[in-house]
Amino acid sequence: MIRRPTVVYIILLLALAGVYYYLNNRVETAEVESTVEPAPEVTYLFTAEEGTPSSIRIESKDGKTVEIARDEENAWIVIQPVEAAADPGMAEAAATQATTMRIVDSVADIDPEIIGLDIPEYVLTIKFTGGVERTVDVGVLTPTESGYYVRAEDDEIVIVSRSALDALLSLLDNPPYLATLTPLPVTEPPEAGAPTETATPPPQG
Repeated sequence: MIRRPTVVYIILLLALAGVYYYLNNRVETAEVESTVEPAPEVTYLFTAEEGTPSSIRIESKDGKTVEIARDEENAWIVIQPVEAAADPGMAEAAATQATTMRIVDSVADIDPEIIGLDIPEYVLTIKFTGGVERTVDVGVLTPTESGYYVRAEDDEIVIVSRSALDALLSLLDNPPYLATLTPLPVTEPPEAGAPTETATPPPQG
C-alpha cells in the first residue's frame, strides 16, 4: 500500500513537471513570434489622396507622344497624336492603371546615366482631380527586367513594377481611339434609258 506522503510527493512532482513544460513551451513560442517579420507595406507611385487622373500624357525619347484627357462633359478624348474621341473603356483602364503602379524597391547612390534617367526613356505627366499635377521620369528596365527605374519629383529613384508601367506605355503605339465603322461607297444603278459607256476598241494598225 502506498503511503500518503508518497502520494503527495508524486502529485507535487507531476505538478512541477507540468509547470516546467508550460513555461518552457511558452518561451519557445515567444521566441518564434519575435522572429516573424511583419509583411512589407505596399506603396504606390501615386497616392489615392491625389484623386483620380483627369489627364495622362506620355512622351518617349524617340519623339512619340500620346495624351488623353477628360473634356467638359467628363468624357475621355484623345488629345495627341490626333485629337479624336477616345474609347471610354480603354481610357478608364489606363486611368485605373496609373493609380496602381506599385513601388517594389528604392535605389540609392546610383548614377542616373546607368539606369537611363539622365535622358529619360519616357516622361509621364498625370493631372489629378484634386488639382495636383505629377511628372515622373522613366528609365530602363532593371537587370531582372521585372521593373523600371523611375525618378519621382523629389529626385527619389525607385523601381516600379514592369507590368503596371507597360500597360500605360503601350498607349504610345496604340492610342485609345474610339473605333468607328467606315461606310462603304454606294454606287447607284444607271437610270433607265440613260446612255451607257462602252469600251472603245483599240485602233487597228
